Amino acid sequence: RGLISGILGDGLSDTTPLYQLISKYVDEKFLKKVADEYTTKNRWLLIGTTNLDAGVPVVWNMGRIASIGTPEALELFRKIMLASASIPGAFSPMLFDVEVAGKSFQEMHVDGGAITQVFLYPSALSARAQDLKLKLQKQRNAYIIRNSRLDPQWRETERGTLSIVQRAISSLIQTQGVGDLYRIYHTTQLDGVGFNLAYIGSDFKFPHKTEFDTAYMQALFDYGYRQGIAGKEWQKYPPGYKRGFDENLPKK
Repeated sequence: RGLISGILGDGLSDTTPLYQLISKYVDEKFLKKVADEYTTKNRWLLIGTTNLDAGVPVVWNMGRIASIGTPEALELFRKIMLASASIPGAFSPMLFDVEVAGKSFQEMHVDGGAITQVFLYPSALSARAQDLKLKLQKQRNAYIIRNSRLDPQWRETERGTLSIVQRAISSLIQTQGVGDLYRIYHTTQLDGVGFNLAYIGSDFKFPHKTEFDTAYMQALFDYGYRQGIAGKEWQKYPPGYKRGFDENLPKK
């Protein structure tokens, strides 16, 4: 899209090529695999989006959707994936048809990162389980992969409006992600769920020049692959949590 049409429209880039790519891999066979994992093994695939109209996060149970097995379910599955990748301003949002009190509306959804960078499950689920007096005997573990560095990175900021705004937003996203991990850790501890975290370490030095830089993405994939092959241990606390907690304990 041109600059003017992008500014006056609903996004700088058209999402059609991305939708076509999603459709290539997310077909009926793929949908059945997701459904089987959900119905036979009780494995949940959750994807988050942001409902801009309501200003709230939305967590979609993709296994439940896949288990419906209709062409409409397949289309919804694809649209949710596209919405979850639609960065506000950069890509057009996805519109979902809904019906409330007999009236038809459209909800506007974008990338879930507009509200939360990392999510696990709504804490209300635990409260609901307690209300129903459900006894969950199985050992439960959460494995969180944060596709970002968690330590602040020094970067010279030019004295210009765009540069200042970009750096401020980048810092906001970085700290929001750390805060999300603290919230998730707190929820898992309340619910007796094991906390396991992996993220991009400070030892990853490959330059990140532009968004969607294929060289950077390949280097990052190789980095993660090496970490997995080496059997790198999962972190049991969010960054800085245990150190700060231990330092504040009363001395014996």
